[in-house]
Amino acid sequence: MKNKITDVTNKLALTISLLSLGTCPAQEFEFTDLFPQKEGVSCYRIPSIVTAPNGDLISAIDERIPSCADLRDNNNINIVSRRSSDNGKSWTPIERLVDYPLGQSASDPSMIVDRITNTIFMFFNYMDLEHESQVYYLKYIKSEDNGISWSEPVDITKQISPAQWHKDFKFITSGRGIQTRKGTLVHTLVNLDHGLHLFKSEDHGDTWQWIDTPLIPGNESKVVELSDGSWMVNCRLNRKGHRQIYISKDEGKTWASRADYSLVDPGCNAGIIRFPDEKSNLEKGILLFVNANHKTLRKNLTLKISKDDGETWSAEKTIYKGPAAYAALSLLENGDLGIIFEKDDYTQNSFVRLPKDQILSLLE
Repeated sequence: MKNKITDVTNKLALTISLLSLGTCPAQEFEFTDLFPQKEGVSCYRIPSIVTAPNGDLISAIDERIPSCADLRDNNNINIVSRRSSDNGKSWTPIERLVDYPLGQSASDPSMIVDRITNTIFMFFNYMDLEHESQVYYLKYIKSEDNGISWSEPVDITKQISPAQWHKDFKFITSGRGIQTRKGTLVHTLVNLDHGLHLFKSEDHGDTWQWIDTPLIPGNESKVVELSDGSWMVNCRLNRKGHRQIYISKDEGKTWASRADYSLVDPGCNAGIIRFPDEKSNLEKGILLFVNANHKTLRKNLTLKISKDDGETWSAEKTIYKGPAAYAALSLLENGDLGIIFEKDDYTQNSFVRLPKDQILSLLE
């Protein structure tokens, strides 16, 4: 009798265990580490992502060889990339796009897609630590075939920064810039001593101009065009616990400023884009914002949605509750949202998709 009771008890315990497993919530999102750790590379950091004119996804990132240190303390950082032709389901092998000799480093990739000329600009910051260890240069490469091939680097330092900044700590913000409805290419440049500035091109990247209106306080930032044609800069602040917002109605000549306490932030690079996207009409004023949604820690990656050009944020969706840092986002050819972010204390750079239907449901 004792054996029968024991047998029944064991079967009951097994049944309860299986039922418990069956009721555990499944992971809502699928995360794909686009740049897995490998021997000979200390880490991959600072992700960027855009959708090419033909619909391909292009992601770029720092390949930091001897250490995970930033540009001014690292003599071997390359820019590497992967592409996807199926909305992020599969990706090409990792390819080095910018690879200088030892002692020279390239860092902080960011991209702008010119949808009029079908050109992709990839910006980066450069240092020659062997010969000019205190000098930052600002450069780009470009692709006219949807990221398959790229030009040699072009130095635009003198076009977008004044001569007196020669030895200043300055950098183009990683992530992405924009193309406005008028066709102007716009991006952000940070000088920690002289403020955040914008730079632009009105001739599809043939020449670039610095907009001499400093935004203070300011750090890594993103620019987005609002439904009335105004420019909004969404800005990182260190040790404040929130984002800073700047809005210009005259293409960067003058700015209004306000703190946005609803956008909680630990002091980290974030992503913001318009929805549906830059090539669509602007009448709805919908913005998508992704960041580490915590006042002091880089964790809790969250999507927030505004239906009024960023005046308020009416809905949000947690993407990942664990450690999360720099994030970039792009709308895919099929209408879904693609996000790449630094995950789990910089050990992964994960790509995740949010279906368009899920975003639309948050707008209801």
